[in-house]
Amino acid sequence: MFHVKQKDSFTDNSIEVFLETKDFMVSGETFRIVKKPGKNYLETQPIPEILDTYYESEAYLSHTDGKESLFEKAYQFVKQITLKQKVKSIGKPKLAKNKLLDFGAGTGDFLQVAKNNGWKVTGVEPNQHARKLAVKKGLNLFSSLDKLENKNFDVITLWHVLEHVPNLDHTLMQLQELLNPGGLIVIALPNYKSWDAKKYGKYWAAYDVPRHLWHFDREAMKNILPKSFQQTKTKPMWFDAFYVCLLSEKYQTGKTNWFNGVFNGLRSNLKAILSKEYSSIVYYYHKNDI
Repeated sequence: MFHVKQKDSFTDNSIEVFLETKDFMVSGETFRIVKKPGKNYLETQPIPEILDTYYESEAYLSHTDGKESLFEKAYQFVKQITLKQKVKSIGKPKLAKNKLLDFGAGTGDFLQVAKNNGWKVTGVEPNQHARKLAVKKGLNLFSSLDKLENKNFDVITLWHVLEHVPNLDHTLMQLQELLNPGGLIVIALPNYKSWDAKKYGKYWAAYDVPRHLWHFDREAMKNILPKSFQQTKTKPMWFDAFYVCLLSEKYQTGKTNWFNGVFNGLRSNLKAILSKEYSSIVYYYHKNDI
């Protein structure tokens, strides 16, 4: 079922091994997170030949609308709050600038809220199961960015998506071409320099290997986009710390510990008020007018 491809040799002395961890959600396989020369972000190795199989789990909540367990109910409840916050953060649509692309749209919940707030929405989601769920909500999502020929957008959002894309540089170039001059691109990512990442180490759920192919910190995100973009602000994702800590507790101990998860999520957020190293961060970039 699982096919891991050894893309880079770990005997290469130029590659620094940052951490060794497991795929706790699906396969149980071991992966390494490495730092390569000239790169200011981390990379998961080895990269599986077929990544789709590592998403085939009901535990992967962004591709499901599950509300069975207490954990799932809590996730869906918080998601409804954060969806409104996300739409508010991109501003109000204008008559001439109202085209929104959500890359990695999942089951379409963000697009649904954005559409109800006046945005003309388009979504891309590679996972077939998630796309089928979106259809039930009246949203027909594209399977890849390649399907968006002759389209341009005023806002592009990636809510915990960039860390999943196999061809990072090519994807960023595509997004640059799809965004209108003066447009906004929003990228939300886990931060491996957060307090909770250091607390849980190899059990930190936001490493999420091998689904997360890349791992970023605030410094890496300063220059991740082409020079035509300017980072204008960042915002914390407060709820992410609680979700990640709860899941990390489960990976570390084998059971869901609500008290420890919530306590450590709160502690991480409080620590980050001074350090700015939040568990997850949203980065906002504007494309310079040409």
